[in-house]
Amino acid sequence: MGHLILTVNTPLQHHHSSCSIHNFVLISSSPITHPSTYSPPTRSLLSSNNYGTEKKTRLWRSGVSFLQLFSTKSESIKQELLELIAPLDRGTPMLLRNSRSIARKLEAVNKIKEPLKSDLLNGKWELLYTTSQSILQTKRPKILRANGKIYQAINVDTLRAQNMETWPFFNQATANLVPLNNKQVAVKFDAFKVFGLIPIKARGSGRGQLEITYLDEELRISRGNEGNLFILRMVDPTYRVPL
Repeated sequence: MGHLILTVNTPLQHHHSSCSIHNFVLISSSPITHPSTYSPPTRSLLSSNNYGTEKKTRLWRSGVSFLQLFSTKSESIKQELLELIAPLDRGTPMLLRNSRSIARKLEAVNKIKEPLKSDLLNGKWELLYTTSQSILQTKRPKILRANGKIYQAINVDTLRAQNMETWPFFNQATANLVPLNNKQVAVKFDAFKVFGLIPIKARGSGRGQLEITYLDEELRISRGNEGNLFILRMVDPTYRVPL
């Protein structure tokens, strides 16, 4: 439990030239001194008043299309990643390269650039996949590993985190989070519980760093200071870490 399992939407903006009012003034202020010789303005001048609006509409539609494409792409990559790791027991060396490759694709389209400022981080997350051997313990007999689900909770407002194992050990660890930037924290564990009951004070050795590289309503990807990959799914957004 010494390793923590542990990215504001920027709206698309378009700059438009505001020449419509000038075109309107030019048309309406043209003097008509000889009606018999008056020739009506060309279609291009009459329609230029609507050009700015049409241009804005086209750009707005292209922006919407881009957002839809962006969202569809991220959902497709996320589905591919979830399908890859679904049959695994939280991790396997056989698919290590593939999982990391797809995770990088999803991180590249991350929309949450400052996850430590996002409420989406709050709540209880289930660990779906990791490359951390300190968690997987593949060299141990299966009976001596954490075979049940593993959870992690994070509170952005209090900068607290909690790791929770289930069957058979029910170990727990809590930590303070110290922001290093908008998506990276230093992790300082301060308390442990063995079998969920026996408290053990930390001796200062439980430290590390963690970077949140992808975040949305249901999925989080994090990378530890040793390069380990963690993929987690939100299971309870209302859960809060005890102080």
